[in-house]
Amino acid sequence: MTRLAARLAAPFSRLPRPRPTARLRLTLLYGCLFTVAGAALLGFTYWLFDRGTNGGRRILPTAPPGRGISCLPSDKHCRRLAQAWMDLHRFDLHTLLAQSGIALAVMAALAFTLGWLVAGRVLRPVRTITAAARAISATSLHERLTVTGPDDEFSELAGTLNDLLARLEASFTAQRHFVANASHELRTPLTLDRTLLQLALRNPGTTTEQWRATGQELLESGIHTEHVLEALLTLASSEGGISSREPTDLSEAAVASLHATRPEAGRQQLRMETSLHPAPVLGDPNLIERLALNLLDNAVRHNTTGGTVQLTTGQQDGRAVISVANTGPLIPPAEISRLLRPFERLATTRASNGNGHGLGLSIVAAIAGAHDATIAAHAQPEGGLRVRVSFPCQPPDTPRL
Repeated sequence: MTRLAARLAAPFSRLPRPRPTARLRLTLLYGCLFTVAGAALLGFTYWLFDRGTNGGRRILPTAPPGRGISCLPSDKHCRRLAQAWMDLHRFDLHTLLAQSGIALAVMAALAFTLGWLVAGRVLRPVRTITAAARAISATSLHERLTVTGPDDEFSELAGTLNDLLARLEASFTAQRHFVANASHELRTPLTLDRTLLQLALRNPGTTTEQWRATGQELLESGIHTEHVLEALLTLASSEGGISSREPTDLSEAAVASLHATRPEAGRQQLRMETSLHPAPVLGDPNLIERLALNLLDNAVRHNTTGGTVQLTTGQQDGRAVISVANTGPLIPPAEISRLLRPFERLATTRASNGNGHGLGLSIVAAIAGAHDATIAAHAQPEGGLRVRVSFPCQPPDTPRL
């Protein structure tokens, strides 16, 4: 018997189980709730019917006063009438129970069917969003999800996903632009190095002095490439965020940057105007020092001989602020945003000593973003640029390390 049951159940056990989709779960939920509610309603109706008919005790030999008609023990006709009444009442209850069970089964099947249809209708926007999202790839991030219908949760979900796609598109575009420019910046010195070596090797009469001159040029090219790589690593680490924050002060980073840029400022005969006040922040001290150094180096590098650099730190409106302004040629205000992107240069409008590689302000922007700071750059009417970075202040009760 057991083997026969196992053989009969084997074909059904090999059938694939339905995937527990949201539509199936909603259908089961709707159907079960309706079935339970219907069963409760029918039970309540059954109780009301039994109570309304006084439980079949209209004519009983021992009927309580006011609850029925009492029959005398010697009245056989009355007793038969009471028994017939009880049988009829039980038959009515049985019929009501059977008919109610059939009605409940039919309504349960209808409830599950309607639940399946309603769940499919409700989840139709989700299927539309899923299909559209699957069709979007890295090469088609410009496409957006379209969901027609009322302004409900599904429209909000589609809007959120569209915002995410917009950010991804901007990120992919910036990444492709960055990779292309980085490849160009690194390929140029390598090509120059190879050309210098080929020229020296092809000339059999190359003297020691010429070899020393070639080596010196290769050394300078290597230093430039090292600076580019260091800047790229700093930019990448800043865009990746910071894992820990320590108390530091923008004024201390500004003082260290002044010492580092003093030789170049002296060669260009620049006048340094400083107003340094305490500006405590929480962040990565090395990155914040690099931010201050890049700001000051950019102001010194893109300046005119005998110009001015203004460096200020302090607290304004509850935030720690560092601001650097320099003199120089006029900069079109529409071109300011370009200066915050990697490898962007305005060679036709800005003076430079020729050693820049277009990463200074982009690193500043990345470090500021990693510290939840805001950066604002403005072209000065008389020429030059003013860059202001505003950090959240360090809480007063934060201990200094």
